[in-house]
Amino acid sequence: MWHEIERLTENYFTWLKDKTVLKQLHDNWVEITTPFLDRHNDYIQIYIKKEQNQFVLTDDGYTIADLKQSGCFLESEKRKRILQITLNGFGVLQKESELIVYATPENFSLKKHNLIQAILAVNDLFYLASSTVANLFLEDVTAWLDLNDIRYSPDIKLTGESHYDHVFHFLIPKSKTAPERLLRAVSKPSRDSAESFAFAWLDTKKNRQIDTTALAILNDQEQKISPAVIDALNNYNIIPGPWGKRDDFIDKLVA
Repeated sequence: MWHEIERLTENYFTWLKDKTVLKQLHDNWVEITTPFLDRHNDYIQIYIKKEQNQFVLTDDGYTIADLKQSGCFLESEKRKRILQITLNGFGVLQKESELIVYATPENFSLKKHNLIQAILAVNDLFYLASSTVANLFLEDVTAWLDLNDIRYSPDIKLTGESHYDHVFHFLIPKSKTAPERLLRAVSKPSRDSAESFAFAWLDTKKNRQIDTTALAILNDQEQKISPAVIDALNNYNIIPGPWGKRDDFIDKLVA
């Protein structure tokens, strides 16, 4: 058994060497195409240059740029923390959009391995655009409300005429100049999410104050909001507010 594992390990190192391709670029940079695949099934490439007595290894900014182009933005504080924790685990630095490590001849192999593993791990952050995006977007909205001193009660459960319970992310109480407001953070705006909100609103509004209003903050970081979503919300007297234009409707919340 031990000899079989040893043989398989040697085969792995042989595969790793045979599938690694080097290419000389300008200004003494060397491009290394590795046998590891990203989520597009493309081979991961890194770039290496010697500076004085150390080597600079970088992804040239590709990994983070690719996430942004795919609709996964890492600009909120929560996502920045997740990215930083991921990179710290591999000892990799971030300079603007580049992932970088510095290596000596003695630890070159380890540093190269760590950079590749960090690229793979950051690549997996793409799934922030799906499985955990709702929680992250809700945290972004909460932080924005706090930043602007908007008073609210979080996670309000209201019972509608149907006797179903509906959860609204925020209830902003009535003031002398503004009515009570019910607010939802919609992480993935779609016709279905608009109609779900509309049902919750219509089912509960008769049990609220006559001038209570409903607002939807729509996440446009991950995808462009369809006009059909805006129309659907407007048809049910729900005020839509794209996250990218959040400052345009802040006056509806601060009063």
